[in-house]
Amino acid sequence: MATKKAPTKKVATVKKSAPEKKACAKKACAVKKPVPAKKAVSGKKVPVGSVKVYHEKDASLDVLKGKTVAVLGYGAQGRAQALCMRDSGVNVIIGVRAGKSFKAAKADGFEVMSVDKAAKKADIIHILLPDEKHNEVYEKQIKKFVAPGKTLCCSHGFAYVFKTIVPPADVDVIMVAPKGPGTEVRRVFEEGFGCPGLVAVFQDATGTALQTALAIAKAEGLTRGGVLECTMEQETYEDLFGEQNVLCGGLVDLMKYGFETLTEAGYPPEMAYFECVHEAKLIVDIIYNKGIAAMNGVISNTAEFGEYYNGPKIITPDVKKRMKESLERIQTGKFAKDWLREAGKGAPTLAKKREQLGKHTVEIVGAEIRKLFERK
Repeated sequence: MATKKAPTKKVATVKKSAPEKKACAKKACAVKKPVPAKKAVSGKKVPVGSVKVYHEKDASLDVLKGKTVAVLGYGAQGRAQALCMRDSGVNVIIGVRAGKSFKAAKADGFEVMSVDKAAKKADIIHILLPDEKHNEVYEKQIKKFVAPGKTLCCSHGFAYVFKTIVPPADVDVIMVAPKGPGTEVRRVFEEGFGCPGLVAVFQDATGTALQTALAIAKAEGLTRGGVLECTMEQETYEDLFGEQNVLCGGLVDLMKYGFETLTEAGYPPEMAYFECVHEAKLIVDIIYNKGIAAMNGVISNTAEFGEYYNGPKIITPDVKKRMKESLERIQTGKFAKDWLREAGKGAPTLAKKREQLGKHTVEIVGAEIRKLFERK
């Protein structure tokens, strides 16, 4: 990618964190049939700036005094959120099955126990498990301990929106969602800042559910960056849409098609990888930090003209039409139904797709290219 002419365009800097990809399980699990949730939006465009944003002054850690937060699951998000809350003075325990994660939480100095014991002991039950496992774990290990006055918390609303978890009416149900992978959440917190995040109240039995959500967000450093208030439906639908159409499904297929087009035309695979995969990070990093216009202000005139000249020929208006169809599948619950059925069978299609991707030339070449950037 050639570099830009002068002068470059000046734009305001807005930092955003890329959503983290959700974990997937291969073993079969019993799940309830998802039920479509209420519509998240009216169909009308929402004006820019209409979303409520909370900062440090809007939240108080006093809300969490004397309370125990059980983090169920100790993956990247579970570990990061638990450590940040503990560093903020919150009493955090970990609920996880015996194994690698149990040992990791122990090594980090947490009080670790089974999921059911943690759910029984906690005032706030923060479930950070794969979406497809929520129903099974909730029904078998959590539900009997969800007593009046307790709070159910999550970082993604899938289970509540599609009703694989149906909470009793006398508990608060909230969401606190860092907009960044667990490693980034922890790194930025330790630097004295915080990732932006989202908070939502799905059920407010006590009248103080939002205050609890904001307190947890503050304990994790999210209010340092800014926390947006939304509904759980909005977060769930938008998160699934972004993953499937742009961040994962769209971007990955675009990279693969570009790589295949060049290699099938006789170009060296290594060069095709650089042009269609490797350099994507360089472009996205600029967009992440300064926006699309600033990215165009850095690339060459030729590259920028090519964006306007050829981009609309590749990503044609019918792509947007298919995106709208995708959004409809998400909002009606069809995607959730299909995914949970797949997971319930042990995710054979997912396993096959992973195997196929691992054998794709773009992955084989990419592994060799990445070695060039390793310091010996």
